[in-house]
Amino acid sequence: MHINERGIKIVKSFEGLALRFYVCDGAVISVGYGATRGWDGRPFNMDMEPITEAEADAFLVRDLESAEGWVRRLIKTPLSENQFSALVSFTFNVGGAGALQRSTLRMKLNRGEYQGAADEFPKWKFANKRILAGLVRRRAAERALFLA
Repeated sequence: MHINERGIKIVKSFEGLALRFYVCDGAVISVGYGATRGWDGRPFNMDMEPITEAEADAFLVRDLESAEGWVRRLIKTPLSENQFSALVSFTFNVGGAGALQRSTLRMKLNRGEYQGAADEFPKWKFANKRILAGLVRRRAAERALFLA
């Protein structure tokens, strides 16, 4: 299973496309649709040259494939395509496996508590200890997709 078009739309719409490097709300240097590391696995730095849209798309494919892998490994209950896609968007945005692995969302989901897991999405609205309106909207979109 792979992230569906609805999931990709959530990622792209909330990440936005930036061809120049920037510091995101989580204080991480990013580019493209939220990529945080280069092909060599190293974090980006602000002195790097802008990227192309094709490179941004390639980084996104790579990063979504990584998030897909973590969802497959960490979630033990059956998932619909929409549930899987919402979790991939979530995992991509929160920085990967560590956050998903430690989350109450994962624990509830692996106990078969689908509604309880869905109710965990809105709790992930903070960046640097501040509630961000964009994260509130993103989690609502991911939750809606999860429940669709």
